[in-house]
Amino acid sequence: MSPSASIVRPNPETPSAKESDEAAPHQHRMAQQQGDAYATAMTHMAEKVAITGAEAHAGEMIVALAIEAAEGMYEWDQGVLSWVEPADQNAHIEVSARDAKDNRFIPELNVHVRVIDEEDQTRAEGTLPMLWHPWLYHYGSNFVLPMGETVTVEVEIAAPEFPRHDQKNGMRFKDDVFVRFEDVELVDA
Repeated sequence: MSPSASIVRPNPETPSAKESDEAAPHQHRMAQQQGDAYATAMTHMAEKVAITGAEAHAGEMIVALAIEAAEGMYEWDQGVLSWVEPADQNAHIEVSARDAKDNRFIPELNVHVRVIDEEDQTRAEGTLPMLWHPWLYHYGSNFVLPMGETVTVEVEIAAPEFPRHDQKNGMRFKDDVFVRFEDVELVDA
C-alpha cells in the first residue's frame, strides 16, 4: 500500500501567474521550467532513492515526503563545518514544499513533522532545517523510527514570513499548511 494524504489543510488552491510589472509571460515560463526540473528531481528521490514517498496539494503548496536511511551531513560546530555521522538515528525524513503553480522550491519555511505509530503514540517529532543537497534542496533531519512498522507522518508548515514581490502575484502562501500522510510503511533500507 502506498502512503496517502488523508487530511490536508487548507483546501488545495493554485496561486496566480498573471502578467505584471514583475513578471512577463516568458518569465513565468522560466519559473515553470525551474519548477519542472525541481519536481522531476523530487519524484526521482521519492520513487527511486527513498524507501517510501508521497505528496499532497495543500493550500498553495505541494508538500512531498520522502524517507530514506539516516545519512551523515556537514554541520557547524563552534564555527567549523564538520562531517557528522548519524548516532542512533536510522532514518532521514525529507520534506519538500513547492509552489503549486510552478513547482519551485519554497525556502525559509518552518517545517515540523510528527511520526505516529498504529497505537497513536508519537514515535518521533521535530522541526526540519532546510538542507543543501547536491541535486535537491529540502527540509530534513535524521530520526529514530520504528522500522518494519506502518506509521502516520504529520507535516505542519507555518506560513512563511519572507516578503513577496509582485502586487498581482505575490499574495500567496498566506496560510499555515497541514498534511497527514497515512499508511507510511517503514521498510528497512
